[in-house]
Amino acid sequence: MAGYVCLCKFTPQAIGSIGSVPEELKQVRAMGEKMGVRLVGIWVTMGAYDATIVADAPDDRAMARFALSLAHQGHLTTQTMRALSEEEFAQVAGKTG
Repeated sequence: MAGYVCLCKFTPQAIGSIGSVPEELKQVRAMGEKMGVRLVGIWVTMGAYDATIVADAPDDRAMARFALSLAHQGHLTTQTMRALSEEEFAQVAGKTG
């Protein structure tokens, strides 16, 4: 499975119903599982982003579907990055130069 980091910002809709966000995060986890995306963790963060999701997905398409589904709900905007494990990076770095 490929690793991903998804940086999220709450929309005004989410801020307006902030009390329901903890329950919605549980629903996000369940949605990911149904889509074949394993959420390693969800963290609510301070700073430029309101939440960070670390996930494993079978491929980029599965993760893109998950991120688009999150955005479609209207509570989050997302920025998703592919994350290489130490082993993956060693393989990539070993093939340079």
